[in-house]
Amino acid sequence: MDFVCDALSNGRRIRLLPIIDTSTRECLRIEVDTSIGGQRIATILSQTGDMRELPDHITVDNGPEFISNALDAWAYERGIKLQFSRHGKPVDNAFMESFNGKLRDECLNQNWFMSIDHARRVIEEWRIEYNQERPHRSLGNLTPNEFRLEQENMLAFSNS
Repeated sequence: MDFVCDALSNGRRIRLLPIIDTSTRECLRIEVDTSIGGQRIATILSQTGDMRELPDHITVDNGPEFISNALDAWAYERGIKLQFSRHGKPVDNAFMESFNGKLRDECLNQNWFMSIDHARRVIEEWRIEYNQERPHRSLGNLTPNEFRLEQENMLAFSNS
């Protein structure tokens, strides 16, 4: 997880919180709002966990939302380790930084958001395209969704 900032056409700032599964390269969610605090992040992660198994660790930077008591308590209750990148070392979360660059270049810089709802709609369409239509060389030229399904099928086969 990491935050990305942008603005609406009226100048109002918005924040985006992309959540990436680094093993499948899948973007599980991009939360878009004017403010997203630690308690909200915990709620978003719980909702994500309802759809997908939660990881044993989550890499974040040292932003105030990520070092909040609310997120720390949420992670502790679930046995999840929050791995904080070193100050001034974005390479500690290089995949997230790379993803955020793609999000900025291919979506945010290409669109003029008229409202928060418009931003949410356009960003969600981009997220779906990223997961379902874009093959990744690191995934054997599969899309993130195809790769996840292949992994699930292999696991089901090995368990049968």
